[in-house]
Amino acid sequence: MGDLAGLTFLVTGGNTGIGLATARGLASGGARVHIACRSPDKGRVAAGRIAAETGNDAVGFLPLDLARLASVRECAQAFLALGQPLHVLINNAGVGGRRGLTADGFELAFGVNHLGHFALTAALAGHLAASAPARVVTVSSDAHYQAGGVDFAALRRPTRSLTGLREYAASKLCNVLFAQELARRMEGRGVTSSALHPGVVASDIWRRVPWPVRPLVTRRMLTTEQGARTSLYCATAPELAAVTGRFYDNCRERAPSPAATPELGFQLWERSEAWTAA
Repeated sequence: MGDLAGLTFLVTGGNTGIGLATARGLASGGARVHIACRSPDKGRVAAGRIAAETGNDAVGFLPLDLARLASVRECAQAFLALGQPLHVLINNAGVGGRRGLTADGFELAFGVNHLGHFALTAALAGHLAASAPARVVTVSSDAHYQAGGVDFAALRRPTRSLTGLREYAASKLCNVLFAQELARRMEGRGVTSSALHPGVVASDIWRRVPWPVRPLVTRRMLTTEQGARTSLYCATAPELAAVTGRFYDNCRERAPSPAATPELGFQLWERSEAWTAA
């Protein structure tokens, strides 16, 4: 990664799993890092742990519940109130295999994995541009290849599949569409956008899988440190400084799903903008 001193990063879900490993890697490089998550206790403990392990005291915590748009706005305002630049926003947090609705009435995986991050990025977009050169890195998944499109009506209903995996795949397609459309809309403003597949990682995203099955599901998966490598690559690699709108896997560019079209990305953006309007 090189020397990251003087750069400021915001990592959602930075208290656990891939996000924790990502935040630790950034802090090890000398960056100022803010981790945002739902639990104040877990967030502060994680920030303290990263600081102790890396010797970098510039690690902070911000409360963020991506299932509540009001909390997303509060998180953005809290960051802006710090008076610090924002060079890289890493949209990392996510849920998988869960069912339900968000506080604002959206299917749970879509609301957390896409819509919450959309609202956070939109609230910080102007600040990112003012801090340019800047990047937005969105953690998607190769599960997005399993989604043939976006059923917009289903996004306003509770999760219908028993496993929630169909909805998870759709939310990850939304991550890719968002990253591509953000790249188009931020063109010329000094802000790049990328999406990535971190690999199949044994992280806390699988914590809702029943215990007898969970070890079987996760035993061949990557460690969280291995899963963080592509996030760190997209966030810091000098050769990506002017590259935008791409999808990465194992620190290499990869063609996204054919379903990730500019037309669908535009439609998703317009609906997301309307749904997140205060």
